[in-house]
Amino acid sequence: MLNKGYIILHRNWRSGKKEIDIIALKDDMAVIVEIKTRTNYDFGFPEEAVNRSKQRFIKSAAEAFISENPQYLFIRFDIVSILVDADGDTAKEIIHFEEAFY
Repeated sequence: MLNKGYIILHRNWRSGKKEIDIIALKDDMAVIVEIKTRTNYDFGFPEEAVNRSKQRFIKSAAEAFISENPQYLFIRFDIVSILVDADGDTAKEIIHFEEAFY
């Protein structure tokens, strides 16, 4: 993400029980990023874990963030899917899904 011109504003941002993995700024847009990591595809691709229920939770957290930071007029939701080796030390694959859900 950093190579694509994003500025990381927050990591693991919290408001009560709500959490956002990464909040970044790209141009004039706040980008809400959910990170999903897996060591294999036994239970599907990492990004598939961001189901409707998880999306609602992320949207609720984003609403809390925006209410505290009204200067961000535009937001979008991205997913970063990471496949790591069995030790979790080395990323074998990283895929950034922009505008992953609404």
